[in-house]
Amino acid sequence: QVQLVESGGGLVQTGGSLRLSCAASGLTLSSYCMGWFRQAPGKEREFVGAIKWSASATYYPDSVKGRFTISGDNAKNTVYLQMNSLNPEDTAVYYCAAGRATFSNRDCRMYDHWGQGTQVTVSS
Repeated sequence: QVQLVESGGGLVQTGGSLRLSCAASGLTLSSYCMGWFRQAPGKEREFVGAIKWSASATYYPDSVKGRFTISGDNAKNTVYLQMNSLNPEDTAVYYCAAGRATFSNRDCRMYDHWGQGTQVTVSS
């Protein structure tokens, strides 16, 4: 059974940084796309990045490119989201997700498993 547990959220001031962690069990990171998403109140869920070890690839939308970095530790089966230069628009619940790194999912757009989320609040 796949389980994803996020941690590391909290309150930070504008310009600050946070590192979120996603501890995965029941899967092998190297066989998956591991993605991060966020959802603010009243807004749709937004993709903020993904990593695929099999291709040594990371993916980011323009909204976070240059500020957010995804990395991972295969030995710990943990994925990280380093967030820098945070601003109030980054306030949201952040979710970790896992999707098999198949040919049909080569761009890491499909996810089957989700964590419970962790709240990130950026104060102005």
